[in-house]
Amino acid sequence: MEIDERIEEIIEELRSTPYNKATEHHIGRLKAKLARLREEAEKRSSSRDGGKRDNVGRVGDATVILIGPPSVGKSTLLNKLTSAKAEVGAYDFTTIEVKPGILEYEGAKIQILDVPGLIKGLRGGGREVASFTRSSDLVVLMTDILHVNVFEETERELYKVGIRLNQKKPRILVKKKITGGIKINSTVKQDISEETIKEVLKEYKIHNADVILRETIDINGLIDALMKNRVYLSCVRVINKIDMLEDQNLRPTKDTSIGERYNAIMISADKGINLEELKESVFKRLNLIKVYMKHKGEEPDYKEPMILKKGSTVEEICRKIHRDFVEKFRYAKVWGNSVKYGGQMVGLSHEVYDGDVVNISIER
Repeated sequence: MEIDERIEEIIEELRSTPYNKATEHHIGRLKAKLARLREEAEKRSSSRDGGKRDNVGRVGDATVILIGPPSVGKSTLLNKLTSAKAEVGAYDFTTIEVKPGILEYEGAKIQILDVPGLIKGLRGGGREVASFTRSSDLVVLMTDILHVNVFEETERELYKVGIRLNQKKPRILVKKKITGGIKINSTVKQDISEETIKEVLKEYKIHNADVILRETIDINGLIDALMKNRVYLSCVRVINKIDMLEDQNLRPTKDTSIGERYNAIMISADKGINLEELKESVFKRLNLIKVYMKHKGEEPDYKEPMILKKGSTVEEICRKIHRDFVEKFRYAKVWGNSVKYGGQMVGLSHEVYDGDVVNISIER
């Protein structure tokens, strides 16, 4: 039996199996098997395609990907936010290849990728979309005022290929052993049984392990913790073409709370409405910080900050300046909220905060 047929067979069995305590462990094993088969199908598909993807390299301080149905205005938005000139039209599949652009905001250079329209089943270039999404830092999930119900469908398609939006990685630790069976320890009360947990682990050929659960989990969370292809990304929802609400034919959708209902930013890419709000949201969700470099005996360079991910260390700063800086590093002096006093000497592992001033000393 082909993988796709086995996948459909499991999906059908899941649909027809009622969920209760008696069937929980069986459903857990089915879901684990489904996740494993989907991963295998994705690998085979990528192998057949020869790993083909558009030749767009990562540049800038972070990468944002625009995902949404065809012709909701992604190319128009890219052109408004950046200096890119993506082809714009009123027909589906206008975007026939990945179009990159650079948004400059708050000193950061943010790469934005306009990808082919995402449609059900990840057809129409959907695998390439998934590939680019995995390597991005933030997803802007976009639709227009006429198709506000597609958010869940698009998120569902991404979910199937292991992309988790606005979720955190489950706090589960699995330590494999040679013998001793499966021992489960939890710091909080669990809703799923130990039998279910063991059935899921067995599907991944884990028969001896210490399992530590640091949060309440469900079957899906347990499977996610075991799968290697899961990616966790922040997501900003965007509803475009709000200027069309003025059209008398769209009165049924004329609802000022629509943005709140879908937890989305309402914009008009064509008219430039609320684009500053979108830029601010993108910058915040990327968790970027600004650090100002200082040469000995000189004032800090406040005009061109170094942009880093939140949680970055002095070592990341050194690597961003030049790879030799790590090998030749002596110490760094830091002024700001990450140190107890101004000019404190720190090492490579010191975490810097937003607004810190940093001076690096290396061997000459």
